[in-house]
Amino acid sequence: MTTPASYPDTPVHAIRIHEHGGPEMMKWEVVEVGAPGADEVRIKQTAIGLNYIDTYHRTGLYQIALPSVLGLEGAGVIEAVGANVRDFKIGDRVACATAPIGSYSEVRLMPAERMVKIPDNVTDQQAASMMLKGMTAQYLLRRTFRVNKGDTILFHAAAGGVGLIVSQWARHLGATVIGTVGSEEKAVMARAAGCHHVINYRTEDFVARVAEITGGKKCDVVYDGVGKDTFLKSLDCVRPRGMVALFGNASGKVEPLDLGLLAAKGSLFVTRPTLYTHIATRAELVATSNELFDMVGRGIVKIDINQTYPLKDAAQAHRDLEARKTTGSTVLMP
Repeated sequence: MTTPASYPDTPVHAIRIHEHGGPEMMKWEVVEVGAPGADEVRIKQTAIGLNYIDTYHRTGLYQIALPSVLGLEGAGVIEAVGANVRDFKIGDRVACATAPIGSYSEVRLMPAERMVKIPDNVTDQQAASMMLKGMTAQYLLRRTFRVNKGDTILFHAAAGGVGLIVSQWARHLGATVIGTVGSEEKAVMARAAGCHHVINYRTEDFVARVAEITGGKKCDVVYDGVGKDTFLKSLDCVRPRGMVALFGNASGKVEPLDLGLLAAKGSLFVTRPTLYTHIATRAELVATSNELFDMVGRGIVKIDINQTYPLKDAAQAHRDLEARKTTGSTVLMP
């Protein structure tokens, strides 16, 4: 194992939960982080991404072993490498967005095969805020439903972290982009990111507006990360043999689906993809992240970090996220 002469004597702090529940369950605690195992790296984190999946882990919607440090996404500098690690060295800038969870920490250990190097033209804060959301955008647009020039897409929560990336990327691909938002402020952001049409779902019926915008033809694909509040109406927004990709549950879990509805509404396709199955191998992780870094590096996708919080205030960040007070990407700073 290669290590610096000594680790800092200062204790490592992290946000940890001991039971599932609300943001009040998140505690700022001292944790032990030892030397990396043979296939691990030890990372001093410089920025940490906030994602909706973090709230699912906190509430227990997605079960995790307790006690646990929260968080999947982060960026930092390697300060030690395990004996078997060949692709990384001390001082490398790296990012991650996959299990094991534990990124809400000043220092952490990670399997080396789950890390990627950050290019020189991408900042640590950008990397920390875009890995999970950006790689989600990549698989949705390029693999779940491969968007091509002339396609029409509907994306719910277009002013969110994934939505702003998808809107830019899909417009670059030549698609007509329709986005839903919950306020006029968010509508401005969605338009600036590339949405051709923006629907405020609080004041408009998005099903009727989609029909109006498309002249009754509807969309080729709907990307729905909202879930319970939107899913059944999303089925009414796709053309015959179109697809609804349900990739999140921000408003709650979708009720069991009567598959007969898919026939009645036009032989529809429905899928429930996850990022993890799209980056399960190292080759997939590297290819996905490289395409994302390329889009950001070329300026096609711009990453706007609209909120930052001290890591110790992560509970407030969760409150604001769940209250839909945040836009774009949010970063927690150790």
